[in-house]
Amino acid sequence: MKLVPLGDRVVLKALEAEETTKSGIVLPGQNKEKPQQAEVIAVGPGGMVDGKEVTMLVKPGDQVIYSKYAGTAVKLNEDEEYIIVKQNDILAMIQ
Repeated sequence: MKLVPLGDRVVLKALEAEETTKSGIVLPGQNKEKPQQAEVIAVGPGGMVDGKEVTMLVKPGDQVIYSKYAGTAVKLNEDEEYIIVKQNDILAMIQ
């Protein structure tokens, strides 16, 4: 199965959260903070969205930082988890 985003939507795959702090303390599963870094998997076509012209600025393979509470989580094939966000919810690209 393949996710194909529409409009100004972007499909992201979250990068793994750190399991240890900078000081070396190992964090248990529920205490890990939700990662805000992700890799772009698929990008919608952009175009006219809500009466405004939207140009897509990200492409598959880019690494981005997205808003903490943004998007909709989607699970495919039991082990693949993705997040679908609007391009506006992407705060920065990591280069």
